Amino acid sequence: MGRNCNQETEFLFTGLIDRQVSQIPLFLLFLAIYLISVVGNVGLIFLIWVDSRLHTPMYFFLLYLAIVDLYYSTVITPKILSDFLTDKKTISYIGCGVQIFLFDVFIVTEGFLLARMAYDRYVAISSPLLYSVIMSPKLRVWLVVSSFLIGCVNGMTQTVNMLDLSFCGSKVIDHFFCDISPLISLSESDSTINQIILLASATLFGLSSGVIVLISYIFMLSTILRIHSTEGKRKAFNTCTSHLTTVSIFYGTALFVFLKPSSKDSKPEDKWAPVFYTVVIPMLNPLIYSLRNKEVKDALRRVISKNILLHIVN
Repeated sequence: MGRNCNQETEFLFTGLIDRQVSQIPLFLLFLAIYLISVVGNVGLIFLIWVDSRLHTPMYFFLLYLAIVDLYYSTVITPKILSDFLTDKKTISYIGCGVQIFLFDVFIVTEGFLLARMAYDRYVAISSPLLYSVIMSPKLRVWLVVSSFLIGCVNGMTQTVNMLDLSFCGSKVIDHFFCDISPLISLSESDSTINQIILLASATLFGLSSGVIVLISYIFMLSTILRIHSTEGKRKAFNTCTSHLTTVSIFYGTALFVFLKPSSKDSKPEDKWAPVFYTVVIPMLNPLIYSLRNKEVKDALRRVISKNILLHIVN
């Protein structure tokens, strides 16, 4: 009977806010954020692709981080934008499952890519002379591919978790996108196993990548403190400040959401905290790595100068 109910299900989002008067300003704000995210990530991908000076291990990981940011913001934000312009914020059962799968693939992939980048920064600081040897092309590809594979495992796990739920009662999701936690609270079936699976996935995939980041930075800090010169310490800190900023925002908001107990009565912060890692972080990452990174800014100047020169010649 649960399957029959599910096949006919169309979920209704409550959205971020209830006041209709605020919908248009929020639409414009989220549209601006999404456009900056798309332009920033596409621009970063283009720069890394065309500029040979950025073909290094660090920018190899940054390239795929930008790709993941581009895709996983697109999974969520366009639907939010369309919901701002309509009174009935609906999504089909199949659409909800697709959104859960893609979002859980990309957010876990993002977490593990950030962990790989933390290890990359540790190697760059602790073994600068052997950096290119240790971070070989083969290792870099394996680290990226494994991040995507782990993300796919998480996506499949959460999607199967959803398929095991029955929705024959209320179809109102007190959220702005399909996430497994509010769906578990909404379901009328026994969700004990589903809660266990959700907690196990958050611990295995979320906390494990966070632990890798933490350990990498502990060793990184230990290495930096052993550097005698002040200038050497400053340069070492500068190599990881952009990544540390991104990591702090990503894990700070993600852990708040994933470790909070599930409840049928959501609080305002339960909705707004996910906005940071679903909408804002994909915009911030290219800005952080562009505005705080001299090599990226130099690459942008070279591309612009080259295009201007070609235009003058032609």
